[in-house]
Amino acid sequence: MPTPRYPSLYQINTRVWLTDLSRMLRRETTLDDIPDAELDRVVEMGFDWVWFLSVWQTGVAGQQIARTKPDWRKEFQETLPDLREEDIAGSGFAITGYTVHTNLGGDAALARLRERLLTRGLRLMLDFVPNHTGLDHPWTEDHPDYFIHGTEHDLARAPGNYTRVKRERGDLVLAHGRDPYFPGWPDTLQLNYGNTATQEAMIGELLKIVGQCDGVRCDMAMLVLPEVFARTWGIPSQPFWPKAVQRVRAHVPDFCLLAEAYWDLEWTLQQQGFDYTYDKRLYDRLCDRYAPPVREHFHAGLNYQNKMARFLENHDEPRAAATFPPGVHEAGAVITFLSPGLRFFHQGQFQGRKKRISPHLGRGPDEPIDPKLEQFYRRLLDILRLKVVRQGQWQLLECAPAWNGNGTWDCFLAFSWQLSGEERMLVTVNYAPNQSQCYVRLPFTDLAGSRWRLQNRIGDEYYDRDGNDLQTSGLYVDVPPWHASVFALTRRP
Repeated sequence: MPTPRYPSLYQINTRVWLTDLSRMLRRETTLDDIPDAELDRVVEMGFDWVWFLSVWQTGVAGQQIARTKPDWRKEFQETLPDLREEDIAGSGFAITGYTVHTNLGGDAALARLRERLLTRGLRLMLDFVPNHTGLDHPWTEDHPDYFIHGTEHDLARAPGNYTRVKRERGDLVLAHGRDPYFPGWPDTLQLNYGNTATQEAMIGELLKIVGQCDGVRCDMAMLVLPEVFARTWGIPSQPFWPKAVQRVRAHVPDFCLLAEAYWDLEWTLQQQGFDYTYDKRLYDRLCDRYAPPVREHFHAGLNYQNKMARFLENHDEPRAAATFPPGVHEAGAVITFLSPGLRFFHQGQFQGRKKRISPHLGRGPDEPIDPKLEQFYRRLLDILRLKVVRQGQWQLLECAPAWNGNGTWDCFLAFSWQLSGEERMLVTVNYAPNQSQCYVRLPFTDLAGSRWRLQNRIGDEYYDRDGNDLQTSGLYVDVPPWHASVFALTRRP
């Protein structure tokens, strides 16, 4: 299937979705029970990719940790005041094997779901967790050398970073998976990337996944970079991603790899073969609600920006509706999703859900729908289905002062999109808490000598403007706080 230059991805919390479906059908459900009508709805929203979160097999040990850790239970109870033991499934990232969880119907059910997706033109994305495994992974018995070992002294000195693993062949002290800035994740074991056999085994796991889907989202992909791994563990290692990507591409040339990436390592991972990397920096700047750093972010080259995955929320971040107040939310969404790159949306985002659901939970809370926000996203998704923003040329535009001494021009971001001559779009956002004015310099060279209509696709207003003025002075904009417009430009008779 051909993919657009700028596709859209929809993340679904698989276990929570099936729990909701079980409540509706009053029986246990698997991937086979997902209605065709729901898949059709995803297609109608304009998505190219569906990421089914947490489909892989997990173990009892990780679930037991999740059910007994007091601070985790506190978070779960804040999400679900009526929390039950069975709601705590354990983290979908404490994986014991890359086979589909038996509760979801196994590998055969996933294969049937993938076929249903492909017939609708939808590609399937799944998880790959390179840094660690679950506590009761079979490798603890068969290949303990794949893990980082500790000593009794390590366990006594840093009990949050090590654990005693009970084995038939004798107990071992092994390290928990972690990043260099936080204590270990107590339901995981850290893989040793200083061991070439570990790397080869993980490439083998990745190749298993390649046969079951069309792309993977690689959890905390930067943790296995040699410089990060050495900083965390003091162990030298060879680069993993270049050879892993090469092996994947040898099997499936157009297989998609998305990296969860932080610490300004996005470019490094892109250079090592990733198709897309998280754009957490843009998200953080939008959270600060100050336009200049957001605008500066878009000065990067398109060879970099085209590989960014832009989001306002995902399963790791707080809900957008809880983070961004009304107005700010819509402005941030227009900036995020009408910039170049992969448009990355999260289940519940369109309805204005406010409670983040931990990856340990198999059930989500019942929350009211925000009809105004839902209508906004319906309009935004309509825009994102247009060819001009899926295949067109994007450009960051200059904003100039409306008059001498008026500094509010610095509150704006403006983009243009253009495809095949007169198919064009203009995006303007006042990303500030005050009324602002500016002139937006337009990149189009054929405006003079005609009248032009600017129809706001995200709102209801339209304006007719003289092309000579647009060509020489630009578009004058005077709008209230957090106001966003997505203008379609058409020549008037």
